[in-house]
Amino acid sequence: MTMPDPSVRPASRDDRGSALIIALIATVLLTALGMGLVVLSNTETAIASNFRSGNETLYAADAAVERVVQDLLLVPRWNDVLTGVVKSSFVDTTLTPTAPFGASLDLTSITGELQAASDASAPWGPNNPQWTLFAYGPLSNMLGTGALQSSAYIAVWVSDDPSEIDGNPSADANGVITVLAQALGPNGTQRAVEVTLAKTDATEIERGQIAQRGQEELNQRARKAAVELPGKAVTVSDLSVSTGGMVTR
Repeated sequence: MTMPDPSVRPASRDDRGSALIIALIATVLLTALGMGLVVLSNTETAIASNFRSGNETLYAADAAVERVVQDLLLVPRWNDVLTGVVKSSFVDTTLTPTAPFGASLDLTSITGELQAASDASAPWGPNNPQWTLFAYGPLSNMLGTGALQSSAYIAVWVSDDPSEIDGNPSADANGVITVLAQALGPNGTQRAVEVTLAKTDATEIERGQIAQRGQEELNQRARKAAVELPGKAVTVSDLSVSTGGMVTR
């Protein structure tokens, strides 16, 4: 009988190099896991940055509306605003500015794009709004003291109220105009706020103030009604269920 050679091992039992293969597989898996974590971290950072930019830009558009309303209230004839004769006191030095976030803007081109989009979606024909640039500039310059730290750039347009049917979008006939504020931020962030502004008669304002003062006096009297003068008896009024009237005791 022939004895097997102990130096020869079956191929099925030869595991030399398997540790290297396992190490390579583990390295590839760990590398993929690390790259996935890096991508996830970058994505979360980008989402947080875009969320912050979106909120900041929205607040910038809202602040622009508040700022412009103050200027519009001082204009006696809104026709001068619609025709572009009167501008806001908040205007930049150029119509082709460089925004604080580094982008070059062309406000004339942006106004044309806004008008084209409005004409395509508005069904009022000759009464379609004609947008006029009224205010524009970096948000950080709004207060004039550098107190606002923002990279947003804002632009505000005005137009006639589309409910008018006079066929002349450059003339205000009912004391109502539309204000559109758009804020531009980094990473292509854009937010817009549109409001309708109406003039109120001075008599209506005075009547509202008188009504407010009268309500405040009523509130003060109501608060003082439960207080009795010293030395006098305290009176209590109850609702009688049987008679439906008030019983004072």
